Amino acid sequence: MAMLDETHENLPQPKSDHNNYGLGSMGDFNIAIASLPSGEIGSHPASAVVTRMLATFPNLRIGFMVGIGGGVPSKEHDIRLGDVVVSVPANGFGGVVQHDMGKNTNYGGWVQTGSLNGPPSVLRTTISKLMSLHQIRGHKIESHLSKMIQRHPHLHPLFTRQDTLADVLYEPEPEDPKAFQGWIQVERPPRLPHETIKIHYGLIASGNQVIKSGRLRDQISSRFGGVLCFEMEAAGLMNELPCVVIRGICDYADAHKNKQWQEYAAAVAAAYAKELITTLPVAVPERLAFRGIQAIVLDIPDPDPLATGQNEALAEFNLFQLRHQWTHR
Repeated sequence: MAMLDETHENLPQPKSDHNNYGLGSMGDFNIAIASLPSGEIGSHPASAVVTRMLATFPNLRIGFMVGIGGGVPSKEHDIRLGDVVVSVPANGFGGVVQHDMGKNTNYGGWVQTGSLNGPPSVLRTTISKLMSLHQIRGHKIESHLSKMIQRHPHLHPLFTRQDTLADVLYEPEPEDPKAFQGWIQVERPPRLPHETIKIHYGLIASGNQVIKSGRLRDQISSRFGGVLCFEMEAAGLMNELPCVVIRGICDYADAHKNKQWQEYAAAVAAAYAKELITTLPVAVPERLAFRGIQAIVLDIPDPDPLATGQNEALAEFNLFQLRHQWTHR
């Protein structure tokens, strides 16, 4: 919510929709924000939230799954705490792979079952444009964070990178517990001042299992040809809403997992999302809007002066018109 340029009043929503939305705008686009219920994690709650959201706002065009994730550092990807990972098609997958959707086979093999959709073409082309812009003039993550803090000074302690935040990576634990002789820190060169935050594009692993083992993390990553981070909700969205996943790295999905980086990581992910949204082309999909209205109209009974539910049906249609006008900006 703090990244919004403007905040809007709540709109009426169906009684069956238990989501609590934050509404506002970024640039030329109206934004509806929904969160998982407190204490719930995983793909199933995420799928339920987006299903209700699409019923209430049928003209939502694209989605952004923004939050935190556990990074997977490798020789190819120098991922560090506070970096951003963005899902794009890689390794034969659409950008997100459900790492717990498959079958174990003999001799430690794995057969993946099912697949998840990738981001829509408008997001992929906008990401490509943004990557080119970043090569020329760098990203605007720090700028968006600074503007957010200016608008909301009380957020400074939570969403600013503090000197007390330590970024330490350890070697994975050995397979044989008897061989463990203590944690070994991985030596990494310090980054230059202008490289404090890096953006990584590639495959994200999603599943309902919390990964807190460096050895397991690397095993799963290797299974899919290399993933950049782990998270727990995206698998519930990708086949429901055209979507890109943006994660701020808050830990390394290992035994040293903690919450110290979570607020800052969430903020950098939101800042990247804002930069991506404000780079999107502005277009009005008239046919999509028409289909949305037609679907709702067909769900309303024919007017009948004697029908006791007539007023309720008309009221529901009026509520839809409000939501339609808001999403169809």
